[in-house]
Amino acid sequence: MSHICGVRQARKLKTRQALLDAGLHLLEEQSLSSLGLREVTREVGVAPAAFYRHFRDIPDLGAALVQESFGSLHTAIRAILAEQKEAGGRIDSAVDAIVRYVRDHRPHMRFIARERYGGVRAVREAIAAELERFAEEVAGSLSPYPVYESWTADDMRILSKLLVDHMVTTAAALLDAGPGAPAEERIAATARRQLRLVSVGCRHWQSG
Repeated sequence: MSHICGVRQARKLKTRQALLDAGLHLLEEQSLSSLGLREVTREVGVAPAAFYRHFRDIPDLGAALVQESFGSLHTAIRAILAEQKEAGGRIDSAVDAIVRYVRDHRPHMRFIARERYGGVRAVREAIAAELERFAEEVAGSLSPYPVYESWTADDMRILSKLLVDHMVTTAAALLDAGPGAPAEERIAATARRQLRLVSVGCRHWQSG
């Protein structure tokens, strides 16, 4: 019986992922607000009723795509902030991670860039919540460094949100440039320089 349940669960997860993949593929050519449930199920080859075993509606699928889009980027940035002790090393590694992430997850990042200010409220809120959580993680990772010892929680929150917004802006610029284009390195170089300017400012900031 446990084997049968395991097979059913595996099939269920496979179908759910297929729906997510189909939605992401279809969203390369349109916005979420125009995406139809039947389009997604037709792409996967399942009946529309099967969709409701996994998602309440299209906005719910969009919210799941938001979580999927940010998942591994969270992990990469957390590791960089924890492992790199020097500000310069953290900056270089973080920008390199964003470049790699955009190269490897272009459809996901295009979806986030389009829907961050898109017409589906639930997805806008999901993206905002994910970015807020990301900023909290960044603040928590940076707080132990000596330069931030005297900083107030409010200043750390402002800095972390600024850094996360910078990451999103850089990712959007990289999307427009295309993978491997000469513009990609120019964008990365500009991002590094901007973050170094922020880093210099942080060392001289009188918090509170």
